[in-house]
Amino acid sequence: MDLDLHRRKAESVLPRPRLVIGADDVTEASGGVYEHVNPATGLVQARIPLAGAEEVDRAVAAARAAFEVWGTMRPADRRRLLVRFAQLVREHIEDFAAICPLENGIPLGGWAESVGPRVAEWTEYYAGWADKIEGMVGAAYSPHENVEYTVAEPYGVIGHIITWNSPALSLAMKVPPALAAGNTVVIKPAESTPFSALLFTDLARQAGIPDGVINVVTGLGDAGEALIAHPGVDKISFTGGPATARKIMTTAAQSLKPVLFELGGKSANLLFADADLDSVIPYCAAFSMANSGQGCALPTRLLVERSIYDEVVEKAVATIAALPVGDPLDPTTYIGPLVNAAARDRVRSVIDQAVADKSGRLVHGGEPIDSDGYFVAPTVFADVDNDSALAQHEVFGPVLAIASFDTEDEAVTLANASEYGLSAYIQSSDVRRINRLVPRLKAGTVFVNPGPTPITCAATPFGGVGISGFGREGGKAGLDEFIMVKGVGIGRL
Repeated sequence: MDLDLHRRKAESVLPRPRLVIGADDVTEASGGVYEHVNPATGLVQARIPLAGAEEVDRAVAAARAAFEVWGTMRPADRRRLLVRFAQLVREHIEDFAAICPLENGIPLGGWAESVGPRVAEWTEYYAGWADKIEGMVGAAYSPHENVEYTVAEPYGVIGHIITWNSPALSLAMKVPPALAAGNTVVIKPAESTPFSALLFTDLARQAGIPDGVINVVTGLGDAGEALIAHPGVDKISFTGGPATARKIMTTAAQSLKPVLFELGGKSANLLFADADLDSVIPYCAAFSMANSGQGCALPTRLLVERSIYDEVVEKAVATIAALPVGDPLDPTTYIGPLVNAAARDRVRSVIDQAVADKSGRLVHGGEPIDSDGYFVAPTVFADVDNDSALAQHEVFGPVLAIASFDTEDEAVTLANASEYGLSAYIQSSDVRRINRLVPRLKAGTVFVNPGPTPITCAATPFGGVGISGFGREGGKAGLDEFIMVKGVGIGRL
């Protein structure tokens, strides 16, 4: 299939820009219009209606009305609808992938091809939980004791604020568990990435999920603020950066509204000399550049045992230099554009500042790419100072920072010397070493040796510590985030 065919396919499945409020598709809204730009070309490809406080209020009202139906529905009936929804998601795996290059520049041949299967897996997993939510008996009945038990209940309306770097996956991690628990939702996608949420919602409608159970209010910060502060919203789930999370927490604190935060990361990847270097080095290098480096859990700090340091730097640079950069609609492309001009300019500034500050030795990339799109050349720094901004701050672009260590203790110290704590990685063939290191690393998840990319398994909780957030998405823990436990005590008659 040539590029024109890929483009026509993507454009054919790109949902019509609109808000979804109850049964209504809203094409004109009080927040104005956002001109969506194709990140690979710099050309406007859609005009997105933006929600203001008025539309957020309507969406919350629709969700509250729908909660009276969805929240009281027999769990088995809710499961059947969610299973049908999950089936439709699986039938449209290719559509989720096709949207990615146009929505935010994710290459078809890189991250995009894994998006659809993961969305389907997460939706299927939580569909199966809908009729398996249980309480527990706290004290067995006897003539001398109360009967005490718990009831698992939904919160009500959940506000989901979705990340732009992988919006379809963020939806799948948040919305299905909330629905399985009996909640209804109001989704606020980023203005630059509304299309995945619209496809997701269209499929839910086709599955027969009642109007108002899922609402979509794409908007700017004022729409997010209105959603967070709304008295009809019972909990907020947010994926994004710590700075925005602090603002959300401040607003939510006014009504003591609970929040779930999956935030950024600066994940350390510990590479030891006993690892299978032929497979590990290409994995570490290429994976740090996945989605053009726009991933919170990517291993963007590579810490290497000194005895193999020079070899790793040389081979990592060779791997990254060979990664194709270009049109995200080309299946051979691995590194596409960043999401917008602001992201491109910010990452270029980080690279320039790191060179000026001598934070590390620039060994590959760093030069601008002459293009109308928002491209940044994949860049590698070696000998990176662990106290530098390059090592401590999330770049969210195709930039890898490499440093060395001599001992396990030093490796752990370097890895943990960060405010972030989302993910960590270990590359080693020594099982005893792995078992020693896992509990010592300050991270919500530790990934060991090459394998499936992070966040692939819906059954495994994912989340961070430190400024990487709190709460979990995935597994039973991800379901429990959207359940309130009520205790019941019945006195002896």
